[in-house]
Amino acid sequence: MTISTILTLLEKVAPPYLQESYDNAGLIIGDGEWECGGVLVALDATNEVIMEAIEKKCNLVVVHHPIIFKGLKKINGKNYVEQAIISAIKNDIAIYAIHTNLDNVIDGVNGKIADKLGLINRSILEPKNQLIQKLVVFVPIANKDQLLHALFEAGAGNIGNYSECSFVSEGTGTFKPGENARPFSGKMGEQHSDNELKIEVVFPIWLQRQILSAMKLAHPYEEVAYEVFTLDNSNQLFGSGLVGELTVPMDENDYLKHIKKVFNISIVKHTSLLNRPIKRVAVCGGAGSFLTTAAIAKGADIFITGDVKYHEFFDAEQKLVIADIGHFESEQYTIDLLADVLRQNFPNFAVLKTGVLTNPVHYS
Repeated sequence: MTISTILTLLEKVAPPYLQESYDNAGLIIGDGEWECGGVLVALDATNEVIMEAIEKKCNLVVVHHPIIFKGLKKINGKNYVEQAIISAIKNDIAIYAIHTNLDNVIDGVNGKIADKLGLINRSILEPKNQLIQKLVVFVPIANKDQLLHALFEAGAGNIGNYSECSFVSEGTGTFKPGENARPFSGKMGEQHSDNELKIEVVFPIWLQRQILSAMKLAHPYEEVAYEVFTLDNSNQLFGSGLVGELTVPMDENDYLKHIKKVFNISIVKHTSLLNRPIKRVAVCGGAGSFLTTAAIAKGADIFITGDVKYHEFFDAEQKLVIADIGHFESEQYTIDLLADVLRQNFPNFAVLKTGVLTNPVHYS
């Protein structure tokens, strides 16, 4: 199995298109055509993790955080980033980062947090818009099912929990074949009209190339009449953070104890308690304070995240409790998430979880 086979799966789970503009997700070191001997999953690609991969004969390290985030002018081993890069290159270890694109899918980092917290009725906290495109294509009536099947197989027609969605209307199409045309119907040089169907389907913007390719292969016409529109609609499956509900409301103090137990931590930094039950919970793995306003707007009683700065705690404004559990702590179960995805899809392949604790923050 090549490394690219594994990366293709990961990029279906979290399309690279969804990474934020500042991010550097993807294959950072290595060649996708290398044969993969095993995968080591970690949160960070430190030098210790690379050494672990060498020891365990894994030549692909899949991490959440990109080891190269900013530009490098020199690689001489003077810091942990350069040391890890040198070790990886010397030993033919590929490093793949699946970062904000995994943050921005509903079953990604935040979905795993919601699993651990037992949240139900989940939705994206701040959905992204302009991720949906609509294809409008015209086809002879007899070829409708063939074309729709091809479009659905390519990934079109999914709306939330529904698949194979389309809208079909009937009309008349006209055309006049030119000298070099090879018309499906009609005669060269004569205007022709046909009863046609107008088919409309939606799809994620990153699937455009394969949707259009499938359409052209399945369509009987030499020249396919079609239009593609980018919609302003927000996509409820993609975006930042997540909000869900507890099956049974909990007392605030009891819920803080529950958080400590779930994330195996001894300290939670939080705003003042509001003396009301916790029912609706917002979460964001990593640094999520930019979503405080969205959490308030969605009616959350508590917002669990990490890396909250002093002045950002004031943004709670007595409308919810902000609970800072730490950056690493909030994302620690991403390792389990990635390992589970890989093991489920490659059950006879070596997928290992790191034994290295890469959290740089300690409490005494």
